[in-house]
Amino acid sequence: MAQTLFPHSQAPQTVTVVGGGLAGSEAAWQLANRGFNVRLIEMRPVRPTPAHISDRLAELVCSNSMGSTQPDRALGVLKNEMLALGSLIIATAFKHALPAGSALAVSRDDFSAEVTALISGHPNIEVVRAEATEIPDGPSILATGPLTSDTLTAQIQHLTGQKYLYFYDAMAPIVEAESIDMSIAFRASRSQEQPAWARRGRLY
Repeated sequence: MAQTLFPHSQAPQTVTVVGGGLAGSEAAWQLANRGFNVRLIEMRPVRPTPAHISDRLAELVCSNSMGSTQPDRALGVLKNEMLALGSLIIATAFKHALPAGSALAVSRDDFSAEVTALISGHPNIEVVRAEATEIPDGPSILATGPLTSDTLTAQIQHLTGQKYLYFYDAMAPIVEAESIDMSIAFRASRSQEQPAWARRGRLY
């Protein structure tokens, strides 16, 4: 049931969220559950990206791992905090988790399909399938990530006065097994406790 922070006599204002990835879907869900009307704009499938293969919201295009679940790791702390705040993304990820040791890995298709269904079925969220070519008027969240369209990128550059926009994501890269030189690498499971020398410098 949606939680509202507003009297029934007051019509909540509409917030526009651009981008239906993990951040945009979470933002839309949190706003909607707090009584706001949300207009979630996602350009797929009208405008495809070089990485996505479907029109589903919260589609994972890199790793299917969301990092550590251990309570003494930064990512584990973040997950617990998000769950306490009613996170759609983390709760759904745990529902569709796959064996991955101490990491939270998910079934990509099942995860994105459920997020899409929940977002699309929320009474306070309108999903608009169109490319946002301008920064919306009024309260807005831009959550378009590294695959922002060229047109909207130009708008953001103009607004911020920055020529280059940066996105960092090196949490769990996927590589071809044949590309690894096993004469200098070794196999290990993150589910098994490693000696201190092996853990040194690791981020998960």
